[in-house]
Amino acid sequence: MEKTATFNRLLQIMDDLREKCPWDRKQTIQTLRQLTIEETYELADAITEEDWKSIKEELGDILLHIVFYAKIGSEQQQFDINDVINGVCDKLIARHPHIYGDVKVQDEEEVKQNWEKLKLKEGKKSVLSGVPVSLPALVKAMRLQEKAKQTGFEWDNTSQVWDKVKEEVNELEEVVNTGDQNAIEAEFGDVMFSLVNYSRFLNIDAENALERTNKKFQRRFQHMETLALEQGRRLNDMDLTEMDTLWNKAKDLEI
Repeated sequence: MEKTATFNRLLQIMDDLREKCPWDRKQTIQTLRQLTIEETYELADAITEEDWKSIKEELGDILLHIVFYAKIGSEQQQFDINDVINGVCDKLIARHPHIYGDVKVQDEEEVKQNWEKLKLKEGKKSVLSGVPVSLPALVKAMRLQEKAKQTGFEWDNTSQVWDKVKEEVNELEEVVNTGDQNAIEAEFGDVMFSLVNYSRFLNIDAENALERTNKKFQRRFQHMETLALEQGRRLNDMDLTEMDTLWNKAKDLEI
């Protein structure tokens, strides 16, 4: 009952804002789109940092957006929040026959395989059709590989995947010597795709791993800038050897 009352409170606030606030009244599904994308990235940042306080806050922001879209959908006589919730409930029940039916599964992989089979029965023409076109390339690579895996299109072990990475790196090295930029880009993409595949076999989220490295580089570079200023200098005034010394000091500061 408490959860219901809390959710109803949010719905009432949304009704009030839509009626009385000039900004909220003006919003459409198109104007909210970019804001929703930003909120999703903010949640992703909070998850990477394991900042639970921020995760809670960002989840609230995303929930607000869901309610906002549902409110607009109701105004357009397309759907309301009950349709949204019932729709996902029906989908979850239909796609979990091992819970709500008599299907038996051995492990999570069988659950994923059954999920994809059920989606095809629902009318999907390809197991890859559920991967959004607009996903960032690195995330899309992970999702494509995970989807393909459910059909059995998968390497047997990690060593095979690593061999493929090395094969792709060698092909990149060969084509670099040709100076053909189109071919170089294509082979570079193959290297990245194979590394993403390797990350899956290592049970690593490639997107999150790269973002952690981005943040680490940013911290260390900013430490370098601070250390240079303490010497009354800027990085632009230093040679590579001097900057490398500052980089190592910056690394030591994180230990």
